[in-house]
Amino acid sequence: MTKLSILDRSLVRQGHDPAWALRDTVTFARQAEALGYHRFWVSEHHAVPGVAGSAPTVLASAVAAATSRIRVGTGGVMLPNHRPLVVAEQFGVLDALYPGRIDMGLGRSVGFTGGIRRALGHDKQDAENFAEQIEELLDYFTRGRDGVHAMPAEGRKVPAFVLAIGSGADVAAELGLPLVIGGGRAEEGARRYRERVKGTPYVIVAANIAVGEDAHLLQLPEAWATAHSRTRGVFPPLRPRRRSCRWS
Repeated sequence: MTKLSILDRSLVRQGHDPAWALRDTVTFARQAEALGYHRFWVSEHHAVPGVAGSAPTVLASAVAAATSRIRVGTGGVMLPNHRPLVVAEQFGVLDALYPGRIDMGLGRSVGFTGGIRRALGHDKQDAENFAEQIEELLDYFTRGRDGVHAMPAEGRKVPAFVLAIGSGADVAAELGLPLVIGGGRAEEGARRYRERVKGTPYVIVAANIAVGEDAHLLQLPEAWATAHSRTRGVFPPLRPRRRSCRWS
């Protein structure tokens, strides 16, 4: 039986503030658990008007506190934006509070714009060291690094997942870690990962899916916001869905 999971980005809708979106994420997680979903993950976006999820480990803690069985994690923490020691400590705290329920999803994206990257203290080149950053992070869960020990992470078994689009699958294969893959070349990336992975392959496929009455209309607000962001550089709050509307 295929296990189904949910990734929620805490999207902000017109007429609501980011706090509403975050509370809605926690409510959504409770509903997902009641429906029997396997995982509920939250994401990391910085300085995006239409996305409230900027601190995934903080939000994951709120989700885990509001649920009791469903696995909770990040999809993902963008590792080039952070020091591996700090990320290890954060997930160590999460696992100590909610043992056996925490997933550590890791991505390689950096800030959306030059201004955001400067504010985070990183640039595009930091993404090139993604594999080394993951190895350093995983060391803190086992033996430490250079005499530094991450507390309370050391000795805890928090599963790590590599988020990838296309070529990022090679990092997961090289490190023998589970792969989460989406995008238009997901099939090719998953195949390459299965051929090269060191150890047992584990693939999660990410897809944008809407379920319900007039499901195609549920997709319109985010589709418009995505197109807007790619042409104007800003992901705006989601407009209300309508049966008949003009998107401009």
